[in-house]
Amino acid sequence: MSHLLRTSRVLAWLFFTGLSVAIIVTSGFYLYLRPGLPAVEQLLDIKLQTPLRVYSEDSRLIAEFGEKRRAPITIEQIPTIQLQAFMAAEDARFYEHFGVDIKGLARAAIELISTGSIQSGGSTITMQVAKNYFLSRDRTFIRKFNEILLALQIERELTKDQILELYLNKIYLGNRAYGIAAAAQVYYDKPINELSLPQMAMLAGLPKAPSAFNPLANPERALIRRNWIIRRMKDLGYITEDASELATSAPLTASYNATDVEVDADYVAEMARSELVRRYGEGAYTDGYVVTLTVNSKNQQTATDALRAGLEAYDRRHGFRGPIGQVDEDTLNERPAEELVVNYPYVASLIPALVTEVSDDDLQVRVHARGLGEAIMPFETMSWARRFKTEDLRGPALEKPSDALARGDVVYVHHRQAEPENRETPTLPSVSLAQVPRVEGALISIDAQTGAIEALAGGYSFRQSKYNRATQAKRQPGSTFKPFLYLTALENGITPASVYNDAPIVFEDDELETAWRPQNSSGQFYGPTRLREALYRSRNIVSIRLLRDVGIENTLDYLRQLKIPADNMPNNLSLSLGSGQLSPMELARGFAVIANGGFDVAPYLIERIEDATGNILYEAPETVLCDEACAARNIETDAIEEPSTEVANTNGEEETPGDTENAASDLVDTEHNNEDVRYMQRLADERSVYILHSMMQDVVRLGTGRRALALGRTDIAGKTGTTNEQKDTWFGGFNHQIATTAWVGFDQPAPLGRREFGASTALPIWIDYMKVALAGMPPQTMPRPNGIVNIRINPETGKRARPGEEGVFELFREEDAPAPIAAEDESSGGSGDGEGLSRQIF
Repeated sequence: MSHLLRTSRVLAWLFFTGLSVAIIVTSGFYLYLRPGLPAVEQLLDIKLQTPLRVYSEDSRLIAEFGEKRRAPITIEQIPTIQLQAFMAAEDARFYEHFGVDIKGLARAAIELISTGSIQSGGSTITMQVAKNYFLSRDRTFIRKFNEILLALQIERELTKDQILELYLNKIYLGNRAYGIAAAAQVYYDKPINELSLPQMAMLAGLPKAPSAFNPLANPERALIRRNWIIRRMKDLGYITEDASELATSAPLTASYNATDVEVDADYVAEMARSELVRRYGEGAYTDGYVVTLTVNSKNQQTATDALRAGLEAYDRRHGFRGPIGQVDEDTLNERPAEELVVNYPYVASLIPALVTEVSDDDLQVRVHARGLGEAIMPFETMSWARRFKTEDLRGPALEKPSDALARGDVVYVHHRQAEPENRETPTLPSVSLAQVPRVEGALISIDAQTGAIEALAGGYSFRQSKYNRATQAKRQPGSTFKPFLYLTALENGITPASVYNDAPIVFEDDELETAWRPQNSSGQFYGPTRLREALYRSRNIVSIRLLRDVGIENTLDYLRQLKIPADNMPNNLSLSLGSGQLSPMELARGFAVIANGGFDVAPYLIERIEDATGNILYEAPETVLCDEACAARNIETDAIEEPSTEVANTNGEEETPGDTENAASDLVDTEHNNEDVRYMQRLADERSVYILHSMMQDVVRLGTGRRALALGRTDIAGKTGTTNEQKDTWFGGFNHQIATTAWVGFDQPAPLGRREFGASTALPIWIDYMKVALAGMPPQTMPRPNGIVNIRINPETGKRARPGEEGVFELFREEDAPAPIAAEDESSGGSGDGEGLSRQIF
């Protein structure tokens, strides 16, 4: 008995000694590690890495930037059964323990002693929160001890629901998905509250090993893991036996779902991204900023589609350049067709396809299109594909499919709209032959009253070329420059009735090898012409004579007054023909000034910037046209600070395709960052602008812009433009509300073809966009200002019409009206201003 007592005492002493040593060692570790542990309250302030999201003004997603997909949610938004699935998989006693599961730790310790390494961590959800937010993922004893200590602190200072919410928003679940809301989108394209029980169990199985149990990468192991979780949920009493059996028998339904971008607007997305990075640095990709742009989703999608359709139409007119690749017969027989086209990229809406059979008998081609499978290409969809030779020359017309394509050719196709249903037998999809255009273009649409960018397309495909032609391309505007020259003339007392002689003119210049003999685009001359007619018929010779009368320096000064960049404008008479350089954005802004009646316009793209919690960091100020605002507030117009209107690279460096730095510049009004209102001052006499509106409306009614009559509107004005050798083609047009400019040309300037003009290339794009942008909008015309008179004139002389004489009515500023008949000097000719002789003779 005494031996047993002595043995018991020894064991007791050994136990208490071991316990004391353990307490001392543990206390030592605690005292050593405690100072380095972070404060738990930091958890509530930590910003989860959330991507930058860009939306249209009507809340449609345009783009998402950032490596991690995450959409933080609250625990109240998560179904209870989903919470139970995660607890069954990771920590069934989560709501019972104090942050540490003793049984789990004991198991991990035994594994460590027996194997020399930790096989399973024994971590609770609280310990995983500590590790995910504060600690490294190293599998070491020190890190595990830190994890335990921090878990104990977390349990003392946070509620269980707070801990579970932090865990479910932080965990990585594969395929760049962080948090269960993002995972539900990536794997099932659903919000979390719409998932089925098998889908919830699948998500709950991912934290242990996102790669090993991923239903996309390893569906077999994922299914085993999912079913184990479902059975465990049954054992824990979370679900019934029937629900368990039904869920375990359900097939896998996971698939990869990329972010559901709702608007094809890569160029404006890139402009917004570059601005956010400029403001917030690399944190723009992780801090959850939400950017709302000024673009309307419908208008923006229309702009993208209209530009692509217009460029494709031009490209088809000039012929087929042949297949983009070819597969030899042996390879075609040995390898699957889908495998042979998988490395050819999609471009915009164009799909790569392999020609597998050409049938001249029934005039069709069979192809295998990437992602679409077998399809039929009827001959009528490829009849345009005459062989390209030059921009002005094509091969003979096609008579059969084999004239254009052969078996093994790889080409691009468009997926045609599905055939009507109710057919007795299924049919193959129908496609049409296409090719990636070499020509490029841009479209920019601005709200003329506010400067808000309504839509912007910077090229055919952003993935193919990130060069934003809307803001970066500096091109000759051609005749679309003429409205600014004519406005300068109107401001200087010349009238729409002024007559200029459209006759040959020769300029000798020592700097030129030969004399300059400018011509009209038709190559003909038409004699004395009123300015109104000269504008809508785009007479070059009249514009040259007009500039000579107004003066080159006077015109350049007026351009600067209108805030049209003059640095790249020539200081000679070629200025009248648009030989300077402007970007589509700069030209669109100039047309917006004309459209709104002569007020300044500062184009801007960003309407609002919010942080991850919804706080507004920036909001574009309200735009007020200064006539009424200045009068109401007794503000002197001259004292108003002029806002920056720069929206393209103006640092003097050469811009090259692919260089997107500074492409957007500051598309927020930084000079009015903290103001609620942006006052825009008048830049031009409203009477002169009103008269110019009338003249530019005639461009549409009677002149080179007649195609725009297809819109069936009475409030449209505009101007076509085609440069020398058809290297740049334009159409700029507007009503009182919206100003839109379209440009078409090659990135490296080259002739578009002798039959190509602004009216045939750019104007159709403009029409396709504006018929949607103006749909449902009542006519918006500039109100007639005071100080304008309407006088009947002789259309041949531009003077007042005599009683009984055939005449037309013309608009004049009061001080520029023709003199009464009794006072006219009938021998003066010209416009009746005493200075018309030079206009008629030279």
